[in-house]
Amino acid sequence: MASPTLVSVEEYLKGGYKPACEYLDGVLRQKPMPTWDHGFTQSRVGQLINENFPDFAAASEITVRLSETRFLVPDVIAQRKTDLQRPYPTQPVHLVVEILSPEDRMSDVIAKCEQYHAWGVRYCWIIDPEEQTAWDYPRGRRPSQIHRGGRLQAEPVALALSDLFAAVA
Repeated sequence: MASPTLVSVEEYLKGGYKPACEYLDGVLRQKPMPTWDHGFTQSRVGQLINENFPDFAAASEITVRLSETRFLVPDVIAQRKTDLQRPYPTQPVHLVVEILSPEDRMSDVIAKCEQYHAWGVRYCWIIDPEEQTAWDYPRGRRPSQIHRGGRLQAEPVALALSDLFAAVA
């Protein structure tokens, strides 16, 4: 097996990788190509948070810096408007949302959420658009599955799965 080519932080930040790449200690990790269900769900989560929680701003595919040599690209982040960080967050955000792609392994997505928790993020949501289910994963607890009639919680932000999936054709 060939060893990966190392990339400097500066080179990564100049990037423009499509699809997005994450940066882990000099190694690029390409995110899966988004599907229609993934992209629609990603947009819908941001829309519902932005419309219903005026003190918060949600955005997609924003790079977050967990450390000097670790950058991840969550599907959606939400942060209090008073705490927005530019050009990208270097301090923990309020909520990180990961949306499953067909090739994602749940164990890998949970491990990614654990990295966010270690960074200081209190709330992670994992959403499966194909099965129309989700997992609420607050720091210090195990992920709990939320079915279509339930709600994801990230106090004070909450999202009913029926609202999220109501617009899915």
